[in-house]
Amino acid sequence: MEDIIRIGTRGSALALWQAYHISDLLASGGLSTEIVKIETQGDKILDRSLSKIGSKGVFTAELEDALYTNRIDIAVHSAKDLPSELPDGLEIIAFTERERVNDVLVSFNKEISLTDGKPWIIGTSSTRRVAMLQHYYPYLKTTDMRGNLQTRMRKLQEGQCDALVLAFAGVHRMEYDEHIVAYLPTDTFTPAVGQGSVAVEASVKLEPSKRQRIRTLVNHPTTEIALRTERAYLKRLQGGCSIPSFGLANFDSQEDTVTLQAGIISLDGTRLVAKSLQQSSANAELMGYQMADEILNSGGAEILRKIREQQMLNK
Repeated sequence: MEDIIRIGTRGSALALWQAYHISDLLASGGLSTEIVKIETQGDKILDRSLSKIGSKGVFTAELEDALYTNRIDIAVHSAKDLPSELPDGLEIIAFTERERVNDVLVSFNKEISLTDGKPWIIGTSSTRRVAMLQHYYPYLKTTDMRGNLQTRMRKLQEGQCDALVLAFAGVHRMEYDEHIVAYLPTDTFTPAVGQGSVAVEASVKLEPSKRQRIRTLVNHPTTEIALRTERAYLKRLQGGCSIPSFGLANFDSQEDTVTLQAGIISLDGTRLVAKSLQQSSANAELMGYQMADEILNSGGAEILRKIREQQMLNK
């Protein structure tokens, strides 16, 4: 009898959707699976912002511990939740085909607009989204909105905010599309690195033939090129979930080039550094490192220093 692939995942509805999506992809190639639910620090602590509890591995550490102890074979994450550097002995072996990458405005009020000049209260737990909202729409108010997607939608319905800014991928996967009132353009509201894809993490000790079968069935090659470019940028920048950085790579198969738009923004939204670079796909990851250097040398290093100083004071 063939080994069962044990898939580790957080227990939220969205995380389970992702895990079962991976399970379905593996089943299409004849592999049997078992879903193993694991609670992470980020799931337990909901009364503090991510910047106050520390962003590194907040949604991944317990899953990675399970990989180390061989409790699971693979861990499934939203790619945007993965730290820029993985612990020793672990690797990403696959990225799923990317969903539409946009952030979206979600509300039960179809008349709401970010551009109407009204002081709407927008719920989000993302420092990047807060900073961008303050940068482009300074008349808006924001409120921290932790919890899984269903919890946030309940809080929205209760009137704790007028609208939420969320990733389209999660909204779509949880079938809340009818409540989307606007798609935020990626040229200004550039998403977080990895947004829209599901990443599969494994131990480097995973049996090679098993690793290759999983990769063959799950990995989407052009998505992988884009995400490894973005993650190279994030790694050199030393960014994390609590750092308002952003990066989006697009692969042009006809030209065999990758275009990367990326940057960083101050917590209050007053300073934004953003650039765009293009390279051949063979040099895409190197371009990610180059982008980080350009951002840091163009004022990003000072923004990053002040962000970290402020976050240390707030802890």
